Amino acid sequence: MTYLERRNPIADTGLSVSPLGMGTVKIGRDKAVKYPDGFQIPDDEQVMTLLEQAWESGINLIDTAPAYGRSEQRLGQLLKKVRREWIIATKAGEYFDAETGESHYDFTPESLMKSIENSLKTLQRDELDIVLIHSDGNDEQIIRHHGALEVLADLKQRGWIRASGMSTKTVTGGLLTLEQSDIAMVMHNLQYQEERSVIEQAAKLNKGIFIKKALGSGHLAKNSADDNVQANFDFIFNEPAVSSVIIGTINPDHLRDNVHKAIKALI
Repeated sequence: MTYLERRNPIADTGLSVSPLGMGTVKIGRDKAVKYPDGFQIPDDEQVMTLLEQAWESGINLIDTAPAYGRSEQRLGQLLKKVRREWIIATKAGEYFDAETGESHYDFTPESLMKSIENSLKTLQRDELDIVLIHSDGNDEQIIRHHGALEVLADLKQRGWIRASGMSTKTVTGGLLTLEQSDIAMVMHNLQYQEERSVIEQAAKLNKGIFIKKALGSGHLAKNSADDNVQANFDFIFNEPAVSSVIIGTINPDHLRDNVHKAIKALI
């Protein structure tokens, strides 16, 4: 089995993550998602098999969020069955209503603290490894007006979380995040490179970068006759500041293929 041996440190937090991380939207919700094909939420046995495959392939990072439906709850219940040193990144600020299929956002300090308290309970952890603010696109307002990153910094000081940051949607938001936090999660692929300056700044500051939508939520891989997965991995991993690329698959064959191509890109 191909194995991801590399571990990338996150700032000075003591955390080191694999170059690929497992996104878990699809284990928690199937409404209001942007994937090219429909899918069925896997059962517990299928999720455990996939997580074990990921672990045995060298992946140690799981990405989740309250907005991913039942993802946090299921991870909390399933991961305690097998002792693995998973690093879990969750988020705060976006909330998903399973009945309506709609999200709402609340970045007040009270809401963020309540969300993080709930994540500690649902994930069944004494502390959270990574918490990112789940932006609605108004990055600067979230940071400057609501003080969301300051809330995370305070909880980091209290020992609730080990690393903090923001899943941003603007260059300004990404740069502000790197000033105040450990990680910026940005979008970056062959068809979208508008946030490259955030990645370059992270390299200068020795901060972490998580890549979301590396394959355009599956659209880049599906809509090309060429090996777009390999081409995108080659392109993304050429950036030394990239800590981890989050892949959101529930297909064991896709996972195996992604690991193989990531290793090839990292050589």
